[in-house]
Amino acid sequence: MTARIIMKLRVARARLTAPDVLHLDLVHPLRPELPEWTAGAHVDLRMPDGKIRQYSLCGDPADRSKYEIAIKREPSGRGGSVWAHEHLKEGAIAHVSAPRNNLPLVAAQRTVLVAGGIGITPFVAMAHELTRRGQDFVLHYCARSREEAPLIAELEAICGSRLKCWFSRGGSRFDPAVIGPHDGGTHVYVCGPQRLLDAVQGALADWPEEQIHGEVFQATLDENFKAEPFEAVIASTGQRLLVPADRSLLAVLRDAGFIVASSCELGVCGSCECGYRDGLVIHRDKSLAVGKRQDRMLPCVSRARVSVTLEM
Repeated sequence: MTARIIMKLRVARARLTAPDVLHLDLVHPLRPELPEWTAGAHVDLRMPDGKIRQYSLCGDPADRSKYEIAIKREPSGRGGSVWAHEHLKEGAIAHVSAPRNNLPLVAAQRTVLVAGGIGITPFVAMAHELTRRGQDFVLHYCARSREEAPLIAELEAICGSRLKCWFSRGGSRFDPAVIGPHDGGTHVYVCGPQRLLDAVQGALADWPEEQIHGEVFQATLDENFKAEPFEAVIASTGQRLLVPADRSLLAVLRDAGFIVASSCELGVCGSCECGYRDGLVIHRDKSLAVGKRQDRMLPCVSRARVSVTLEM
């Protein structure tokens, strides 16, 4: 896997679309068009201190003159959003990767989108695309209030009556039951807080996994997990690498001279995905579909019991 292109893009427009959400239009200072992208894609935003954060593109995929991202200020977060709110003013330069899509739209008779808060961002692009295709869809938007719902004006213009808002401060709460019973022609996408993903996936437990799609940009939290050392064997050479309990497989591979692309290193972006065989892998990512975990893993967070053989 090759490293992602990093571009220096100019902030052409910066505004608040909710009290704590910064909406940015990013353009290339010299070129009229940016690399193409598809609905559901995200980009990496690189901070001056080397931190990397992922943000979904929330514009129209047909408009390549700019990238649009929306950043919620998280005062108790890891610092990236606060830096962006304080420094990415109009005219500033942002270091942004080429887009990557972990949540692509698939052809379906009907599409149900369920978003919570800032999780709405990838669905703006999907709404654009589904409308352009003339496909049947509905977007359920969960937020505390209209005033705290970023991008709602854009969504109302795109979706019309297909936008269903659920504002908890007004006493309206989303119930996954409104999605309805299993239908082989329907695909469901959910993005937002983990509790929302858990609620939707729990309600649709009898649906085939390929009809349910979700994405989060948050590290796996498991206070009871205890890392153990294991051995990684390189299938092509037989080389054996010891992965200590306090280090990631990704770090050990890099120390051994392997070039492995990565971005978030939290198990959510999928950049470092590699193949494996002959091992019991402890998957700790939030990116790989269950069907891919039989022979694919993310070495930034996932580990193995005793040993694993890698296809490098």
